[in-house]
Amino acid sequence: MSATPGNGISSREDLLQMERSLDCVHCGLCLPSCPTYELFGRESAGPRGRVYLMRGLAEGSIAPEADVVRDLDQCLVCRACEPVCPSGVEYGAMMEFTRSNVLEPARKKTLKQRVKRWFLRSVLPHPAKLRRVADLLGMYHGSGLRGLLRRYGVVRFMSEELDLRDQLLPPLPPQRERKPLPRSTPAKGARRGRVAFLEGCVMPILLGSINRATVRVLSNQGFDVDVIEPRGCCGALQAHFGQIDLARSGALKLVRACADLGDVDAIVVNSAGCGAAMKEYGRLLDDQSGLSAMDKAAAHAFASKVKDVTEFLAEQGLRGTPRPIQAKATYADACHLAHAQRVTEPPRALLRAIPGLTLVPLARPDRCCGAAGLYNALHPKESLALLSERMNDVEHCGASILVSANPGCLLQWRAGVRMRRLDVDVVHPLELIDRAWGEP
Repeated sequence: MSATPGNGISSREDLLQMERSLDCVHCGLCLPSCPTYELFGRESAGPRGRVYLMRGLAEGSIAPEADVVRDLDQCLVCRACEPVCPSGVEYGAMMEFTRSNVLEPARKKTLKQRVKRWFLRSVLPHPAKLRRVADLLGMYHGSGLRGLLRRYGVVRFMSEELDLRDQLLPPLPPQRERKPLPRSTPAKGARRGRVAFLEGCVMPILLGSINRATVRVLSNQGFDVDVIEPRGCCGALQAHFGQIDLARSGALKLVRACADLGDVDAIVVNSAGCGAAMKEYGRLLDDQSGLSAMDKAAAHAFASKVKDVTEFLAEQGLRGTPRPIQAKATYADACHLAHAQRVTEPPRALLRAIPGLTLVPLARPDRCCGAAGLYNALHPKESLALLSERMNDVEHCGASILVSANPGCLLQWRAGVRMRRLDVDVVHPLELIDRAWGEP
């Protein structure tokens, strides 16, 4: 794809990008749904303006100058604009393509960009390397170094952005919670079927207890659970942040790995961002030139079986008598579950089925919390501004439990609770379902 005005469309992928942009009729119905348009108040910081920029880049009439790159980088890719778009614009696919094929080649190689590229390409796809990085994070927290640096203001002295990132850093769970899941877990009681499960890349390290709760629930509900091997990343973060070639490579590996498992009733995911990416593997790999028709067909077949775990359990129905949980809870939609997958009612229905649990409404429940994959690390100031607005909503709703279905959202909400010193438990829906329907 050309980065120079006047060169125009030069490949099949450029043409696909151009066709997606032509669907936009510039009606502006997307603007009220966009968190960054509300935050910045610029046309170019909303979906309509960004579509105009992306179309200009595809045509070669706009160059990727600093202000253009800034406005496209500041997009959360929360995809809240997609459900309200009357023309069905594939905004997420457009942004993935533009970041990878236009912005990345044109970027200045700053330290932040080098670290991002190193993490996405050299760490995230490799579980062993990711665990080593996590161990360093654990040492930073556990040794007292972090507390010492913060007490004397060293981090803030080095950089305001670095200080904000440090505030958002999650604590590392104990080693016992970071053990990999067993390869297979048999169904308990009357067998109802067999599912494949994505362990993921970040979940085993930072939120391993949720993975174990998910497998326990599926097993207790009568499903054999097979973890997809080899374990690793689904490619969602790479696709969102400018490394679409790596996302396609990871998608293809996952599709082929799941084929080795044989026939399963569903491919179950407990991470909204991963599930959204996996449901779109057909589109992602269709756009890749040189891939065989067999691999593309396998990608579509794979995508058709992907289910968020709340979606799957709501469809199958929960058997057994749940134990009560006496508490007020509120549910915050994960963007890629609500906007990309259009799954909003199943998690709420499961929560309402727990005796004693009162589900109270959250103002703007589908508004982005500011996590957005790596957005909080790349744009911490903007991320915290969005989080602050949402924490006001949490305080006003009066719940003691905040429920969300995506790892990035959970970590972001937990950071907000720590900063506000709130007595609010931030959990995944499967943790509550495990408490209610799991073994005593």
